Amino acid sequence: MHKLSKLAAALLVGALIAAPAVAQEKGKAKAGAFATVNGVSISQKTGDAFMAEQKAQGAPDSPELRNAVREELIRRELLAQEAKKLGLDKNPEIAAQAELSRQAIYVRAYIQDFIKKHPVSDEQLKADYDKIKAQLGGNEYKSRHILVEKEEDAKAIIANLKKGAKFEELAKQSKDPGSKENGGELGWSSAGSYVKPFADALTALAKGKYTETPVKTEFGYHVILLEDSRPLTPPAFDQIKPQLAQRAQQTQIEKMVNDLRAKAKVD
Repeated sequence: MHKLSKLAAALLVGALIAAPAVAQEKGKAKAGAFATVNGVSISQKTGDAFMAEQKAQGAPDSPELRNAVREELIRRELLAQEAKKLGLDKNPEIAAQAELSRQAIYVRAYIQDFIKKHPVSDEQLKADYDKIKAQLGGNEYKSRHILVEKEEDAKAIIANLKKGAKFEELAKQSKDPGSKENGGELGWSSAGSYVKPFADALTALAKGKYTETPVKTEFGYHVILLEDSRPLTPPAFDQIKPQLAQRAQQTQIEKMVNDLRAKAKVD
């Protein structure tokens, strides 16, 4: 009985979770076939494609990997044949899933080809970097806030602060779940991290001061306290270049899809 290696077992588990269709031909075993299972040939191209996927995920090319891939494709073909014997290939839901898998393969191939033909230049990435730096500004701020629904509630909080109430205690009535239990603390952030009315009010404050009029945003009314500020040191361009490239590619892909959608005739 064939003993399944740990690598082959791992491949099998991954294949059962999500596996593309295997190219196969019925009938007499073909010369050069990767493997033949009950008269059904698994093409060499399919074996090569599966090998390439494993190597792309970091698996080293070795006789063990090749044997594991061959065993996995054999086991997959055996399961596929049993499914067909039960007529599962005629099940409309399964057929729909197979169509979605087929589309996903073409979509991935098209996007990879698109990215290859539309590389993002270093000049564009540097321009994106400079734009982000300008949006962040030259400083970052350590602040607290209290967010309420009504303006009169914010005014009452300000009145209590003027009477000597502690900001951290009053923050317990904030409707911001992310900060209310921490005294309204927002930590260190650039002004560009906040919506404009909030950012404008924050940057206008002196250290240790709070807004003496409610600050209205789309979220409600804020009372803001500036605890400290310091010069902002953004990460170096080379440090975040991969993230910038990924974001630029995503933007290009989104524009391409939107252009196709605009030109398409959809009923």
